Amino acid sequence: MKLLLRIFITSLLVMAIAYLMKGVRVDEFTTALTVAIVLGLLNFFVKPILVLFTLPVTFFTLGLFLLVINAIMILLCDEFVDGFEVSSFWTAMLFSIILSLSQSLVYQITGDTK
Repeated sequence: MKLLLRIFITSLLVMAIAYLMKGVRVDEFTTALTVAIVLGLLNFFVKPILVLFTLPVTFFTLGLFLLVINAIMILLCDEFVDGFEVSSFWTAMLFSIILSLSQSLVYQITGDTK
């Protein structure tokens, strides 16, 4: 049940951020649900591999390279999900930062912890 709530919250946040940001487009709510699911799967399967391969760069940049990896996850999601478009790498980076911060805030308010 907690997983479904997280997916629903993430899809609502994706819709809200896409409405507010100029370079992000989400066609409809079902697309946002798909984006939330695909992002979750990418973060579970692909992100650990990328973090492992880029560990020296991440260490050298004191962890800031993780922002680049998050933007890459958004761009991969853009490739996999029809109806979800991100215009550029920098837009994906800003989108991922806003999404991460808003997820943390909402999960803290609702008392939902990992």
